[in-house]
Amino acid sequence: MKKISFLALAFFTVSVLQAQKINIGLKGGLNLATLDNSQDNNIENRVAYHAGLFANIPASSQIAIQPEVVYSSQGAKYPIGNEKLNLTLNYVNIPVMVQAMVGRGFYAELGPQLGILTGVADKINDTELGSVDKNDFKSTDVALGFGVGFKGMSGFGIDARYNLGLTNINNSGGANIKNNVLQVGLQLQLGR
Repeated sequence: MKKISFLALAFFTVSVLQAQKINIGLKGGLNLATLDNSQDNNIENRVAYHAGLFANIPASSQIAIQPEVVYSSQGAKYPIGNEKLNLTLNYVNIPVMVQAMVGRGFYAELGPQLGILTGVADKINDTELGSVDKNDFKSTDVALGFGVGFKGMSGFGIDARYNLGLTNINNSGGANIKNNVLQVGLQLQLGR
């Protein structure tokens, strides 16, 4: 019964949003994540992923507001001897992007992002170390996102965005650590 109620609510919500000229969609893709650490220059990019939902709200023919909810696997890699430590920081990110149309289907975007930390892991090869936990990092992160993209008439699109960390996420020492993530992905706007 709960599944039927949830599906009915989801269908009703989608119908209402489309009636209001609000376009909803799915997005996902590749992350190249790193940590800007004031005390360590040997940090390398971590390849991961992001996936989520968006609502594109036209404010005019040239401007749109796009709030999103995106699960994003972030972090970095650190050399330790001959091995590499893979630090995973998982977030539910909530960006609100202002998009300016700059040509037929092309747009530039800029906006703030709030990240909520959902999980932390550290591995060398496939062995989990467990030397860090969620308490080592702040539960929220604030970033500034900026990027470009293209939306086709069929609803498919591509985008590239850089999320520049603005806040120190370190909760266990003196180092100033910030998330920096380059995202490249695909999107599908539903109900076009």
